Amino acid sequence: MTALILGLVLFLGAHSVRIFAEPWRRGVRARVGENAFKGVYSVVSLLGFGILIWGFGQARQQPVVLWPAMTWTRHLAALLMLVSFVLLTAAYVPRNMIKGRLHHPMVLGVKTWAFAHLLANNTLADLLLFGSFLVWSVFNFGAARARDKAAGAVYAAGTAGATVTTVVVGALAWAVFAFWAHGWLIGVRPFM
Repeated sequence: MTALILGLVLFLGAHSVRIFAEPWRRGVRARVGENAFKGVYSVVSLLGFGILIWGFGQARQQPVVLWPAMTWTRHLAALLMLVSFVLLTAAYVPRNMIKGRLHHPMVLGVKTWAFAHLLANNTLADLLLFGSFLVWSVFNFGAARARDKAAGAVYAAGTAGATVTTVVVGALAWAVFAFWAHGWLIGVRPFM
């Protein structure tokens, strides 16, 4: 469990600097340069991500069950994951209405992903991993919206064609991940 916690601290810590220490972040970037800052940020993030994956895998070997598993939560999680994939896709498809309306669909996708996995899983490692990402995404979304408001950000409304593309690509990515890649990468088949 220690490795999982260390990985979460490194990964989410690096991704929280903009939430809790934006003036410090700007100052360091100005002092060391943008490329050096991004390099250190990337190394810390990748190191943290690797440790948290390894730590979660280790924690899954000796699970500490916190509550009984309920079958219906897996079905709800699958539906929420479809929404999460569409939101994640919306972050990358230009001029879609989802991004135009929600402003930060990737963070909302992470929030939905974390919530879905908290519903469907019942161990201490799951609570630490997905609960940490859920709390982080709540703070991140709030900070991002506050930055938008302070900057007077205006988002384009988007087009129907880009939005349809977003939903179709997101749904296809969800299907590939749910029916094949999740089992291959994570070792858990959501629909088996």
